[in-house]
Amino acid sequence: MSVDVSSAASGPSSFPALSRASWQDVAAEGALAAAQSHDVDLSSEQLRSLYRLMALGRRVDRQAINLTRQGALGVFASSHGQEAAQVGAVFALEADDWIFPTYRETVGTFARGVDVVELLALFSGSWHSGFDPYRYRVAPLTTPLATQALHAVGLAMAARIKHDPIVALTFFGDGAASEGDAHEALNMAAVYAAPVVFVVQNNGYAISVPYRLQTKASSIALRAAGVGMPGIRVDGNDVVSVYGAVRTAVDRARRGEGPTLIEAITYRLEPHTTADDASRYRDDDEAAEWRARDPVEGFLRVLREGGVVDDAFLAEVEAEGEATAARMRDFLFDAPAGDPCEMFDHVYATPTAQLETQRALLGNELRRAEES
Repeated sequence: MSVDVSSAASGPSSFPALSRASWQDVAAEGALAAAQSHDVDLSSEQLRSLYRLMALGRRVDRQAINLTRQGALGVFASSHGQEAAQVGAVFALEADDWIFPTYRETVGTFARGVDVVELLALFSGSWHSGFDPYRYRVAPLTTPLATQALHAVGLAMAARIKHDPIVALTFFGDGAASEGDAHEALNMAAVYAAPVVFVVQNNGYAISVPYRLQTKASSIALRAAGVGMPGIRVDGNDVVSVYGAVRTAVDRARRGEGPTLIEAITYRLEPHTTADDASRYRDDDEAAEWRARDPVEGFLRVLREGGVVDDAFLAEVEAEGEATAARMRDFLFDAPAGDPCEMFDHVYATPTAQLETQRALLGNELRRAEES
């Protein structure tokens, strides 16, 4: 962790409001510079908020995994180990900014304020998106790889044309970074100076394919120079450094200076999804090494050393986490069953004859099941 806890600040907080973050910049010629330390203005209250969101996200994640094992969810993509990358990035945004997530950003969208109960709709198969994107300024979680990067660029370009001072932030992984959509999004954003921030969570694997077999480059951030935008490589397990890097990129975009590519180096501690067996392609020693760098536990140690958190605060966070987990359980086990025929309602504005036939077939099957 790179937070400076060596001195006390004046005022009500014993923790310096001016923290330190560290990241590497990509030079214009495409080389990674040495890591530099940067001042980041975070108050003690904000630091506690960062921890709270990370800890609650970890509890939500664990509960979702348990619910999948109990058959209440169809599948779940864990964010365990990637909380700092997601929370730090989302925390750097303003309320009117937009987020375009993948299927793995449950913690990030929860940190944005999306009701966890609404988030479960995707994984329970009840709705394509259980929340209103316009209310939260969060696009639906997507399974197709890198398509959301193009959506983010499109919204950012429209905002620039309208002189709307908002920024779009999109997440994708190291595997998705190999998709053509990612390259097109990066290039288009740079050409049109779109106010968009690309956050690549490099967690080491595209399902079972390790990073070294995806690209010959030592860093995804190096690609920024090839399309003409700044690139940043940051420790994705250091929430303050992630926040600082993303905040710098967001401010730059809002000033009209265009997009930034940020590579957050982190690790997926759980399997790719609950349907995956990670033991088939990685060994326990590798995962154990990264568990020793747990972003939630590491940040908590720093906050304790700085006197930013106490037992009473931590007890409140734990109680909030348990209450949130209980809401998740109650929603899934007590919620009324939906109408399966709803799946046909929002495919086309005017349903096709084929869809109407399928709707009728499903309706007949459901009626026969009720009668039997």
